[in-house]
Amino acid sequence: MPRFSVIVPAFKVQAYLHECLESVLTQTFADLELIAVDDCSPDACGAIIDEFAARDPRVQAVHLARNVGLGQARNAGLARASGDYVLFLDSDDSFVPGALEAIAGRLATTGDPDVLVYDYARTYWTGDTSRNKFAALLTEQGPAPFALRDRPGLLKLLMVVWNKAYKREFVEREGFTFPPGYYEDTPWTYPALLAASSLATLDRVCVHYRQRRQGGNILATTSRKHFDIFDQYDRVFAFLDTRPDLAHWRPVLYRRMADHFSTLATARGRLPRGSRAEFFRRARAHCRRYRTPGATPALRGRLRHALIRTGGHRVYRALWAGDRLRSRARSVAGRGRRALRAVALRVHYRVQLRLPVRSDLAVFSAYWNRGYSCNPAAIEEKVRELAPHIRTAWIADEAYHHTVPAGTRRLRPGSFGHWSALARAKYLVNNVNFDRRWVKRPGQIMVQTHHGTPLKTMGIDLQERPAAARSMDFGQLLANADKWDYALSANRHSTLVWERAYPSACTVLEYGYPRNDVYQRAGAEDVARLRASLGIPEDRVAVLYAPTHRDYRRSQLPPVDIERFASALGPRFVLLTRAHYFSDTPLSGPAAHRVIDVSGHPSVESLCLAADALVTDYSSLMFDYAVLDRPIVLHTGDWEAYQAARGTYFDVRECPPGAVARTEDELVDIFATGHWRGSRSTRLRAAFRERFCPYDDGFAAERVVRRVFLGESAGLPVVVPPEQRTPAPAPAQSPASGAAPARHPAGRVPVQQGPGDLVPNRRV
Repeated sequence: MPRFSVIVPAFKVQAYLHECLESVLTQTFADLELIAVDDCSPDACGAIIDEFAARDPRVQAVHLARNVGLGQARNAGLARASGDYVLFLDSDDSFVPGALEAIAGRLATTGDPDVLVYDYARTYWTGDTSRNKFAALLTEQGPAPFALRDRPGLLKLLMVVWNKAYKREFVEREGFTFPPGYYEDTPWTYPALLAASSLATLDRVCVHYRQRRQGGNILATTSRKHFDIFDQYDRVFAFLDTRPDLAHWRPVLYRRMADHFSTLATARGRLPRGSRAEFFRRARAHCRRYRTPGATPALRGRLRHALIRTGGHRVYRALWAGDRLRSRARSVAGRGRRALRAVALRVHYRVQLRLPVRSDLAVFSAYWNRGYSCNPAAIEEKVRELAPHIRTAWIADEAYHHTVPAGTRRLRPGSFGHWSALARAKYLVNNVNFDRRWVKRPGQIMVQTHHGTPLKTMGIDLQERPAAARSMDFGQLLANADKWDYALSANRHSTLVWERAYPSACTVLEYGYPRNDVYQRAGAEDVARLRASLGIPEDRVAVLYAPTHRDYRRSQLPPVDIERFASALGPRFVLLTRAHYFSDTPLSGPAAHRVIDVSGHPSVESLCLAADALVTDYSSLMFDYAVLDRPIVLHTGDWEAYQAARGTYFDVRECPPGAVARTEDELVDIFATGHWRGSRSTRLRAAFRERFCPYDDGFAAERVVRRVFLGESAGLPVVVPPEQRTPAPAPAQSPASGAAPARHPAGRVPVQQGPGDLVPNRRV
């Protein structure tokens, strides 16, 4: 008996069926049977199913003699299912990698509930994806399993069968089957959720719900079959009639039914011309038949429900048309207000440009206004320490204002305060560029900190790399570089690259990276605290996996199978996964403590301090992590593709900071054999540190502040020789292991600054 029976009905989907079936059979969790049902499809679906059945014994091919529709085809597959749990997958959709592993793990940790609800994401033919907007309802916080009465909000989810795993014993006991006609999911999903004695949720995207450009959804076609919705809700309420213990759900289902009717009634292209009045009449009859005391909707929906209930289709359509006109009017008015505000901002900025530059004001930003981080954050903190006469302000989107320290003024991009600060601040610090409309004035000083040692091709060197440069405006790039007075560099390699990739008259300060100061100043207590805040058990080895962005790919799926890697590492390890900041796809894993997605954590420096080792590919994070003198492993499986699309300044495989894996199997083997922290890896890391970390001694921010903000050209902190540095101790040496906490020779330690962040260089 397999753990899962996956049922895939197929009809006229030959272009997508291969991907669908492969997504099932290539799952890391292999204890399954795949029941593929050919619903008498006129294309090659039947032959494709037979091909898969011939090559994989887990596939059952079912061929129906006539086309019976989606619901009946699912019934045919259900009759042959033998797994503990039944899962449905539409033949143009697909499971994401590791989905079944995550589902199996969640079922095990929640005691095998009757129904497990998991998430999905819509995937568009353009390559875009969007997660279910009600994803917050799938939180795994709180007791599990639970009954629907404890989480009634689950009824707001899309009522489909393919985002749930059903215990087969439960399905057979309740006698659930699919009826004929459109909307066949409705009389299955509502009864299943209501009847289940135990439910659980999995807060993870497991299904990619394909949104085809044309012909992908029969529910979006014009047909009288949309009238099947009335029969389907008859079946839902007939089920309730047989279960008096569920009668208290009738008002909820009535409201859901009325909402469904109103949505369908106003959807364009669904109901045939001339049939809308008939639809309203039948909707009115259903509303009168099933209305129950307590079924009054919220104030916002009362008029809509009343019109559906009374059959006033002309009034309904008139009000709906009026609402659309009001929305358009509001949109036009909004554009007008925005235009007036833009004019006011331009006038305001021009006025501010005529006022004196303020020598006591410094403005900072990082990563396109994403919040308080990176080199600008370390410099800003040091300015407040060494130059308290200078007031500091930070430009960040409002969602990131909580990351900015209390003593620093917060500025919202595009606000009047933002443009005033750009016009009048003497010092401006960023790791990218400020708004291109910013006018650099005489007396203003800009510091470009950059945000990593360059391995990948940068600046004007991208002119011959159209896949990576895309629509980059190189003229604007050079205009921005001409505004720089100083550019920071962590090593001689970076200095040479910056001068070539961003040719300008700026001065390069080869001082080290301020954001890396914390690695020399953190103590064992800080490491232990950070690990505890991330939920890393004291006896586990934490591996930080942080891949870089792929310019040659539209979707940023992880190059490594997260679930497989976590499973191969074994129970002694915890995998911390961090997606690149350009990616909207989190690197999630199984619902267990062995994978922790830290993509949203505000401080990558804190994550590095908490990790025992780093796994990456071509990310500049390797140069920073080397400062800690902890193991680094590179996974370079797509080196040729990355090199062809983006280009690199050197072959990192020839001078790596540690072991190099060219395949996923090699990556697993490096950890299985212990080579990740072997003597050869240690020698490679030492050579790498000597070349790329010569100035990262904990005083980079102080050098910058004294040179730029205090005007001191002499007497800057002397670089501490590598052999005299004391980077933060590895977690194995934390207080939990009995080791004594380490302190920096200078007698300075990091302090807490916001949730989970370490901010360096505060004197004690």
